[in-house]
Amino acid sequence: MIPWLAGAAPFPPLEAALREPNGLLAVGGDLSLERLLEAYARGIYPWFNPGEPIFWWSPDPRMVLYPDEFKVSRSLARRLKKPDYEIRVDTAFAEVMQGCAEPRAGQAGTWITSEMQAAYGRLHAAGYAHSVETWLDGRLVAGLYGVALGRAFFGESMFTRISDGSKLALAHLVRQLKRWGFGLIDCQMVTRHLASLGARPIARPEFRAQLDCLTAEPGRPGKWTFDHDLVARTAHP
Repeated sequence: MIPWLAGAAPFPPLEAALREPNGLLAVGGDLSLERLLEAYARGIYPWFNPGEPIFWWSPDPRMVLYPDEFKVSRSLARRLKKPDYEIRVDTAFAEVMQGCAEPRAGQAGTWITSEMQAAYGRLHAAGYAHSVETWLDGRLVAGLYGVALGRAFFGESMFTRISDGSKLALAHLVRQLKRWGFGLIDCQMVTRHLASLGARPIARPEFRAQLDCLTAEPGRPGKWTFDHDLVARTAHP
């Protein structure tokens, strides 16, 4: 039976998560700042459909992108060299979440509900959630958002309205996280798309052990500013 989180009830141990569906750990609770920070520090994240209670997940294996293993395809390398785009950080967080919530081919709806947008907006205001944005001709055309604790970044979602737009944002995020000494980007679930970018699955105990070390490191709370040019032209992060 899946535990119901009532009030301030703690999360169950990760080992209690189901194998099918993979990683379902608990139901209920809330999306308060405190609950979300506790969840991410333990390798747990919320995912649920509109009208459902909150479902909390910790899948095994866990898809992880190590910054040194990020793969830049030839086409992306060429795109990175073009000076026609601009990368901004934490200037349009709400708009990036809205972009990620837009309907996609083959999907009837979105899990990024107004409730989720409000919750992550609070994380952003507190300095824990961040957006990396691709701008073209003064328009937001792609971006991603996630949560940072210590020296771990938890990717949540990305969107694009142009070819390779979200990959441009990711490439610059990887470059900056390497400079800051971040150890990993959590990608949550195993997909072929993520694997093509260099992400790979690791066992949940290994993920949790790495997370415990990385989240204990000094973080970078507050609004982020990348320390490279806003319009970067490097072919590799």
